[in-house]
Amino acid sequence: MPVFFEKLAVIGRDIKLSHSVFALPFALLATFWAAGGWPAWGELVLIVACMFFARTYAMLANRYFDRAIDADNPRTAGRALPAGRVSGRAVCAAMGVCAALLAAGAAGFWLWYENYWPIVFAPVVIIWLGAYGLTKRYTLLCHFFLGAALALSPLAAGLAIAPEKLGEPMLWLLAGFVLLWVSGFDVIYALQDEQVDRATGLHSIPAKLGRRGALWVAKAAHLGGLALLVAIYRTDAVMDRYFQVGLLIVAFLLVVEHRAADRGRFTMAFFTLNGLVALVLGGLGIADVFAVV
Repeated sequence: MPVFFEKLAVIGRDIKLSHSVFALPFALLATFWAAGGWPAWGELVLIVACMFFARTYAMLANRYFDRAIDADNPRTAGRALPAGRVSGRAVCAAMGVCAALLAAGAAGFWLWYENYWPIVFAPVVIIWLGAYGLTKRYTLLCHFFLGAALALSPLAAGLAIAPEKLGEPMLWLLAGFVLLWVSGFDVIYALQDEQVDRATGLHSIPAKLGRRGALWVAKAAHLGGLALLVAIYRTDAVMDRYFQVGLLIVAFLLVVEHRAADRGRFTMAFFTLNGLVALVLGGLGIADVFAVV
């Protein structure tokens, strides 16, 4: 048992569980928005659990599929799998457990809340989340595939709480923002591997367009994301003054992020600023939900 928990700790550190902050605030915003306030406590617990297992499964799949690639990259060679601190078999077992628990959480909405849609779409989500790590072998649009994986979070949360709310534009606009925001910062982060990707034949926007072109793609993606936030503010009656403040803060944070990226400070830009983007926008959006309750 001590060895078992030691392996779990190694896996948890390697996939950086703390980075769940990138998608969870948007899932929670969608949850409270779709519920018009507090959902049932059981629904909230299921949402958080599904988000945790979905993100963990996706990161484990990414690490497993990329283990040989990571071993050849000086930046990633110290990760748990290529460094030999954990076995591929253990990672696959953890992936299976997470996928099963994600499906069980989705089934919980059917069993306790008579909403079968989450379990219907659970296999599609599991396949999508597991496959995104393979896309860099085939297309430079891999960054947008990752963005789409995280963009599923508000859509899935809305579907789980109130499926009819997917007929309104807010959740789709929010998902579109997440897609463009994540894709943009992933392009920035991928600048660290520009030379390695080019030398090994992997596909990425930095490897194809170079540093300057990649930064312009990231800027365009983030400008598009901000435009979608403006569309949410202008079209959704619930997202009001707090969301407006969040929009302005996010715009400022993205400007700071790109200035940091221009100077090559990728770690700070990726982790700190993007975590703040998610927390600020999710938190202030939720504040607007409760302001009208």
